[in-house]
Amino acid sequence: MSSPRRPPPAHPFHVMAKPIGPRCNLACDYCYYLEKEAMFPPGHRFRIDDAVLTRFVADYIASQSAAGLREIAFAWQGGEPMLMGLDWFRRLVALQSRLCPPGHRVSNLIQTNGTLISDAWAGFFAEQDFLVGLSLDGPPAMQDAARPDRRGRPSSAAVLRGLERLQRAGVRVNLLTVVSRANVADPVAVYRYLSGLGPEFLQFIPAQERILPDGRRAGAPGRGDSGAVLAPFCITGLDYGRFLCAIFDDWIARDVGRIFVQHFDEMLGLLMGAPAGLCVFAETCGTALALEQDGGLFTCDHYVYPAFRLGNIKARPVGELAALPKARLFGKDKQAGLCATCRGCDWRFACQGGCPKHRTAPEPGGPGRINHFCDGYRMFLTHAAPKLRRMGALIAAGRPAAAIMADA
Repeated sequence: MSSPRRPPPAHPFHVMAKPIGPRCNLACDYCYYLEKEAMFPPGHRFRIDDAVLTRFVADYIASQSAAGLREIAFAWQGGEPMLMGLDWFRRLVALQSRLCPPGHRVSNLIQTNGTLISDAWAGFFAEQDFLVGLSLDGPPAMQDAARPDRRGRPSSAAVLRGLERLQRAGVRVNLLTVVSRANVADPVAVYRYLSGLGPEFLQFIPAQERILPDGRRAGAPGRGDSGAVLAPFCITGLDYGRFLCAIFDDWIARDVGRIFVQHFDEMLGLLMGAPAGLCVFAETCGTALALEQDGGLFTCDHYVYPAFRLGNIKARPVGELAALPKARLFGKDKQAGLCATCRGCDWRFACQGGCPKHRTAPEPGGPGRINHFCDGYRMFLTHAAPKLRRMGALIAAGRPAAAIMADA
């Protein structure tokens, strides 16, 4: 008879669960996750089984409750998590409801490419109050260039149909856009197209992956990545900076209070002295974990490599794995690994070196590595900080931030 599972330690963390693993019906050129299939043996069934799911839901609710949280926030990603099927998600919410203790509530976020959304799916998301993150890279030509299906066919029409169904059902939708070679040249066109579709919350993530001489994707920086070069779809730091500056100028002239751009909100908060809300810009990380469909838990969604595997939830509760010294050390390494240039930078408080996965550029005049997007972050902050600070002053005075549009 197995021994009872001990209550997990109180340690705040979040898990991005991947019930279908890396399986997807699209073949986006910049996707960093499709290659994870190679971590599993041939013929592996990429589908979380009921035992692993039940253990995860139970352990996660227990760990979040022990940390003092009354809302247990689940996040589902892939690959494409909707490939699990609607019946699976119905069983999931029933399981969550059964295991959720009194005085708590469960919320769900799903990140999807949107191509599989039917009226039935939209109705389910509305009924269960899912927040849906929809991946869309801009107008159809840009979307289809970067995000074709597995046969090379366009995906934009299916995504837009899915978005329309979600909106008709009253589902909360955020848009996530990857900034790549396909859309970086026309930022205002991208922004106006997306902001005109209806969702209020936009997120712009820069594409940065590296290719080894043998054609494989490079792994974590500094771990066998000698000879790695930027993939063709990648953008430079200055590309990203120009992109952000252009949409910031358009946003601050017309959309403050109507459209919320994650990067702008984050920088506004940091300039006002608030703690970072995104791990990318936090002083330390290591609390945003990734769960694979076989129960393997990893230190980060961008570090799903064998060296960063914490263990398997079939053997130890998720809360115990999250509190392991290996996980804590990973988080602290974000700060410990800062190069001298970053440590002396005036913008360090707002950047903290960015995501360690992006620290691939040689430090100018030094021995360390600096973030690939450093020039872009500095460009954007230099450009936007004066107006963001004015917005902060308006908020501190009890006035709406949108008042800045009167003299933008």
